[in-house]
Amino acid sequence: MSAAGLTSAPAGGERRTPRRPTGRRSAVTFEQANRRLRWAMLSPALLFVGAMIVFPLVFTADLSLTNAFGAVNAAKDHIGPTNFTDALADTRRFWPALGRTVVFTVGAVLLEAVLGLALAMLLRRPFRGMRWVRTVLIIPLLATPVAVGILWLLILDPTNGIANHLLTSVGLPPQEFLGSVGQSLPTLVLIDVWQWTPMMTLLLLAGLTTLPEEPEEAALVDGAGAWQRFRYVTLPMLLPTLATALVLRAVDALKTFDLLYATKGPGGGSDFEVETLNVYAYGLTFDYQEYGLAAAVLVLFTLFIIGVVVLLRRRGGGRNA
Repeated sequence: MSAAGLTSAPAGGERRTPRRPTGRRSAVTFEQANRRLRWAMLSPALLFVGAMIVFPLVFTADLSLTNAFGAVNAAKDHIGPTNFTDALADTRRFWPALGRTVVFTVGAVLLEAVLGLALAMLLRRPFRGMRWVRTVLIIPLLATPVAVGILWLLILDPTNGIANHLLTSVGLPPQEFLGSVGQSLPTLVLIDVWQWTPMMTLLLLAGLTTLPEEPEEAALVDGAGAWQRFRYVTLPMLLPTLATALVLRAVDALKTFDLLYATKGPGGGSDFEVETLNVYAYGLTFDYQEYGLAAAVLVLFTLFIIGVVVLLRRRGGGRNA
């Protein structure tokens, strides 16, 4: 008997054909292949960006544990957390710089949030000339912070600036503005508000345009006034967008350096009146060449920024819940 005869035929004389893959399985397989292709195409860029982020962090953290001085590539020894203890014990420069960083950030972000929300509410409804108003509104965003600093230096010049001419024309005494130790930081807060309030306005305006109108219309039918509708209807729905805008602007304000340096120069002024942690770390690096201590200050500053972001996100998440 041949080997073919040992093979039993199916009942009824029917011949079995191999099963073809279903359309669903083919679609899943194609989707998996497409996903792998996307990751393969993105991997080089992701690896490059990751290396550009990880390497500076690791290098700065390692440098903060050394006594590097004079040159980054000079001979140096690892001294442990000595730089961190020295920075935290510095009550003359480090802690005042941290305090100015907090004052500048909180003052600027709060004013920008209030003014940005007010402008967003005014621009929420269409009106004649709205496009021109929005175009004028974003003009401060087009200039670099250094250009903004130089512009306001000319405007606020105590002798020839137009600001004091306007004050004296209405009977007010002239001010020193950026030439005063006490007025420099509040003046820079207002300059930052002038430049970045439009960004806060655009973010909040985008959030307002996505809100449903039915809850506010229902509140209007129930007899709620304009403030009541805003306080109990619009603002709670806008909180997720407001929290995101606050986090983005707070992180950006914490990192402010160019505006401060362009207006007050090294050290944040003659009496360090606007010296924030960024300006302090820059001075340690390029003026005193204390690279190890500067790296420790930057690590502490990074941890401080991470703490602020976590705090804002938790508070925003708790309110949204």
